Amino acid sequence: MFFRRKTPHLNTFQEWIDALKPYSITTQSEGSGRVRVSRNGIGAIVKDIVGGRPEVEKAGWIMGSEVGELVNGGYQQFWLTPAKKRAPALASQLKELHAFEEDLKEGLGLLSLYNTSLGTVSAAHMYDRVERRDSEHKPKPWEVRLAK
Repeated sequence: MFFRRKTPHLNTFQEWIDALKPYSITTQSEGSGRVRVSRNGIGAIVKDIVGGRPEVEKAGWIMGSEVGELVNGGYQQFWLTPAKKRAPALASQLKELHAFEEDLKEGLGLLSLYNTSLGTVSAAHMYDRVERRDSEHKPKPWEVRLAK
């Protein structure tokens, strides 16, 4: 008698999306293998990856029809949309973002890393407020030859 292992079931994209229902996450189809998922003002776009687990674009606060990513300004965190709309991030929004990302990863069976589980992670850090600092090449002090 031969012993066989059962072939593991690979979830379809729709099965992964349906697995988010117990987490009170609402879904809305965006077309072409993309679904917008949201809960309590926080949202993200989930993309279908053929033969693998879904991929999540950066989650953020829903501002109008766009999802604003978290940007760290050094003195405060902001939500920034692709259309460059900007709004300050509140502590309650950051808590909701963190809870949403953890539930989304768990529902989709994605890896949850230790450092991202500790709190919210910014998409960009804008600590240096000097504009156009890197727009042209300026010689570094060690590149300048001293005149003799």
